[in-house]
Amino acid sequence: MARNAWFETVAEAQRRAKKRLPSSVYGALVAGSERGLTIDDNMGAFAELQFAPHVAGHKAERDLSTTVMGIPISFPVIISPTGVQAVHPEGEVAVSRAANNRGTIMGLSSFASKPVEEVTAANPNTFFQMYWSGTRDAMVQRMERARAAGAKGLISTLDWSFSNGRDWGSPQIPEKVNLKAIWDLAPNVLPHPKWLWTFAKTGRIPDLTAPNLTPPGGEAPTFFGAYYEWMQTPPPTWEDIAWLREAWGGPFMLKGVTRLDDARRAVDAGVTAISVSNHGGNNLDSTPATIRMLSSVAHEVGDEIEVVLDGGIRRGSDVAKALALGARAVMIGRAYLWGLAANGQAGVENVLDILRGGLDSAILGLGHSSIHELSPNDFYIPPTFQRTLGANPPARTASEASEATGESAPAATTLPPVPERRARVAPKATAAAS
Repeated sequence: MARNAWFETVAEAQRRAKKRLPSSVYGALVAGSERGLTIDDNMGAFAELQFAPHVAGHKAERDLSTTVMGIPISFPVIISPTGVQAVHPEGEVAVSRAANNRGTIMGLSSFASKPVEEVTAANPNTFFQMYWSGTRDAMVQRMERARAAGAKGLISTLDWSFSNGRDWGSPQIPEKVNLKAIWDLAPNVLPHPKWLWTFAKTGRIPDLTAPNLTPPGGEAPTFFGAYYEWMQTPPPTWEDIAWLREAWGGPFMLKGVTRLDDARRAVDAGVTAISVSNHGGNNLDSTPATIRMLSSVAHEVGDEIEVVLDGGIRRGSDVAKALALGARAVMIGRAYLWGLAANGQAGVENVLDILRGGLDSAILGLGHSSIHELSPNDFYIPPTFQRTLGANPPARTASEASEATGESAPAATTLPPVPERRARVAPKATAAAS
């Protein structure tokens, strides 16, 4: 009897992806850097937040809807952009269809394996993601192409310092899938006939190029070619970020903010939203989990710009915790890639359904009728949970304060205090509403 394609948790999607994919392909999805401390903390930190559910007074109907950068979504989970989704022949197009079917936003990487035109056709609510890579003229050309395709927002990802090396080893990924690469990878690939068959049915081999970086009249660079351009481009300044935001002229998200001083500069640069993200643990290892830094960043910017969280989301309860600590929505990456690998578009929809169901269950148990009612009072939060980066002077945890005064730290049910927000003039209005 064939196994039911449906799975009940993201962990099961990961297990099926690991079984289905060649180890080199699966290894690229696991990712992480150096010792893997950040990727572990991204997930483990959620378990430190403990629910305080009610026993009666639950609401029969619950509203999970919200908006992100002006786009209404049915529940607060959006697709984070990830590059070259060659785990399935339909790649980003399958993910985009799944997101559209579940009423949410598709984030498309500029390093994606599918053209932006195909992805926006599958989901009109698409945000196009760009790195600071190449010349300004090249970046303008890429933005204009995304705009012409119908992309409704731009995501600028800047949290990257090219950390490399993993204690568990990096996967073998060829620059091109040619005869030599096929021969070299055969021992790794042949034991996974089901994965091979998904590509064989289409008559295509995995595409490791980045078509959205194709120059006018040129050919799409390989993933590593695009990566090399990125590495060779001088890092951006805050003035460069303001220029990029102005050149786009619409809803603009800055991804990778973890510090209060960076959050303040993002507001001053006129961005629409920031993503509290540590690149899924792929950047500087030992950076704290994003959920630990979320509350202080959200408090710092207040209602001046939107805040979303990216990192470690595996359950609907994780989503509830992020919303309670100040996020408008969360972005997911590995979770939907495992769903895509396990069962294509249906697998991505399965993952989104798992997260929606878990979030709804949390809202029910906490006695709320809307996600907008969530607050830190819905949890027990350990005194040492929060991390506040980039404060001046640095914020102290409750335990540090108690050591300084000689008094015992109270058992906290709310977050430790964070620095007062500075007073500042709201940024000039942008064309975000266009």
